[in-house]
This record gives sequence, structure tokens and C-alpha cells, in this order.
Amino acid sequence: MTTRSEPTSASLRPLFIAVGAVVFVDTMFYAAVAPLLPALSREFHLSKLSAGVLTAAYPIGTLLGSLPSGRLAERAGPRATLYAGLSLLACSSLAFGFVNEIALLDLARFAQGVGGACSWAGGLAWLIAVVSPDRRGGAIGGSLGAAIGGALFGPVVGTLAQALGRAAVFSAVVVIAGALMIWVSRLPAAGGSGEDRSPVRLRDALRRPALALAMWLVALPAIASGSVNVLGPLRLGHLGASAAGIGATFLVAAAAEALISPVVGHVSDRRGRMLPLRIGLAAAMVVLLCFTLPATAPGQAVILVVTTIALGVFWAPSMAMLSDAADRHGIGQGYALGLINLAWAAGVIVGSGGGGALAKATGDEAPFAVWAFLCAGTLALVLAHPFREKLGFGVLSRQRE
Repeated sequence: MTTRSEPTSASLRPLFIAVGAVVFVDTMFYAAVAPLLPALSREFHLSKLSAGVLTAAYPIGTLLGSLPSGRLAERAGPRATLYAGLSLLACSSLAFGFVNEIALLDLARFAQGVGGACSWAGGLAWLIAVVSPDRRGGAIGGSLGAAIGGALFGPVVGTLAQALGRAAVFSAVVVIAGALMIWVSRLPAAGGSGEDRSPVRLRDALRRPALALAMWLVALPAIASGSVNVLGPLRLGHLGASAAGIGATFLVAAAAEALISPVVGHVSDRRGRMLPLRIGLAAAMVVLLCFTLPATAPGQAVILVVTTIALGVFWAPSMAMLSDAADRHGIGQGYALGLINLAWAAGVIVGSGGGGALAKATGDEAPFAVWAFLCAGTLALVLAHPFREKLGFGVLSRQRE
């Protein structure tokens, strides 16, 4: 194993800011659809299922692009992977601003999802490669804070698009993406390994309980978030909230999540990955059961914000856990980020598409009850003594073996 010197905070700062800016922009335009969803549903006569498909198109793109983007990061390096992601973001956002067919809107969101997979795989693999393992949770949490900051402004962008027109607002992405590509080009060189990690090794690692649990703990909050992002705006609209009100609700939710992510990441570095995850599982179980109880728009807004905070506790420790497991099983960090993208995207697809379909068939209460049950079952599983012994719980609970 090669030894690398720990970079100083000053030398790491330009890379951290650049990666944060890339994921900020990516999630900003991902989240911009939330306040547009009721208007798009009326314009194109979308059912809850069709609205779910539009929302799920992005994570479907991320799902299909997850492992290829990880391979690209391993072979061509993070810089080339970031270029690919930003290029796809620019083209897909421009298309979303101008097309007026729902199938083309779905396709534009799909392409944006592929670009997001490249941006996250390239950016975070680059960052993780230069920080020590005992700072990994904090680094991921800080990047997530930037990404959630983008989600915070996404509803503002969506509200502006509602007022000014999609074409005017989404055209600006071309300029933003171009500026970010110039910025990335000026960072110190970061090459890929130049060789592909064995697919057999990757398949074998996926059979290990530690890595499988880490992927599930990324997927589970994504499932619940997918339903929140589809059914939350529709419930708020049904209860009388305006597009501005829906945007404000998601703004507050994202602000709270952005503030806690770096803190949770640092806690996971110091106290172990499973401590915040157990707290997140217990809190999510309760708030998901309560999600459909409010009968007024303000009440629904409050429960949406609280639910977002509970789910936000998962991200930094679960992603750092997966990265730790990849190290132990000899998987490159480009592939580790590909697996994170894979787990997240699969979860959002189930939560948005499946949750929308289930809500259409049985009512909004059913999907949230199912996700709460999954949280309860996962919490019971990780607390079970025989399971912890089989899993190597002590390894998962600490950053270092």
C-alpha cells in the first residue's frame, strides 16, 4: 500500500470549494422541479404516477450511469468525469427549458441524472482520495452540505421558472456549467488509476454483509425522500399552498438539512458510523408514520421539514461507511461512488415511482407506512447481537479497524 502525506486545510480548500460548487449546481437544478410539479401536472394533465415518472427520470439516469461513471473516474480520472457531468448538465437543462412534450421532459431529466452520476463520482472520488479515512465523514458531510445548499436554492429556481418561464431560467445553466469547467481545469492534476478494477472483485464484494448494509443505508432514506419529493408538493398544492409556498417549504427543509450534514459527518468520524444512523432510523420511523396526518398546508409544511431533517441524518455516515467498506474490500473510490449513486438512485426510483403508484392505488398513507416499517426493521436488524457479530459491527462502527 502506498503512503500518502496528509494535505493541509489550505491545500485542500480549492478542491473542496470546486467540488462543492459542482454538486451545488447539480442538486439546484435537480430540486428546481419541486415547485414546478403542480403546474406541470396541470399543463400536461399528469396523474400522480406520471408526476412520479417525471421526478424519477433523474434517478433512473443516475442509476444507469452509476457504475459507468465510477469506471470513468477510475480510468480517465476525476477531472474528465467532472467535464462529462457538467456537459450533460448543460445540455439537459437547456432542453428542459425549451421542450413542450412530457416525453422529452422525462428524457431531459434522465440525461441530467446521468450527468449527476458523473459529477458525484468524479468530484467525491477526487476529494476522498486526498483526505485521510478519519476525516472522510466530515469531508463527505461538507460536500453534502453544499449539495443540499443547491437543493435549498433549487425551489427558488423553480419558482423563478414558474414566474419567468422555463426557457429563460434553464438557459442560464449553460453559462454556469461552462464557468465550472474552467474552474475545474485549473485544479491540480488528478489522474485515474489507469486500470480497471476487476468486475469479479466488485461482484464478490457486493456479497459481503458490510458493504450490502452500507448500500441499503444509502438506499433507504432515498426511498423515503423520493416519496416526499413527489407526494409532498402535491399534498401541499391540494391543501392550498401556492408555488411560492411549496418552494419556501423545501427551502427551509433544505437549509436545515444542509446545516446538520457536516455536523453528522464529523460525529460519525469521532463516534462511529452507526451512532447517527441508529438515531436517524428511529426518528425517520416516527415522522414517516405522521407524514399524512396534517389537514392544513402549514401543518404539512412542518412535517415535511421535520421528515427531511430525519432523513438527512443518514447521508454522511452511510456514504462514509460504504467508502470505508470499499477500502477494506479493495474497490477503488471511483467505483465506491458509483455504488453510492447506484444505491441512491435505486432508492429514489422506488420511492418516487413506486410510492406514486402505491399512493394512486391506495392513498398517500400507504407508502409512508411501508417506508416507516422498513426503518423499524432495519433498526431492529442492526441492533440484533448475532447480526452485529456476523457483520463485524466494531469495524463498521469505527472509522479505523
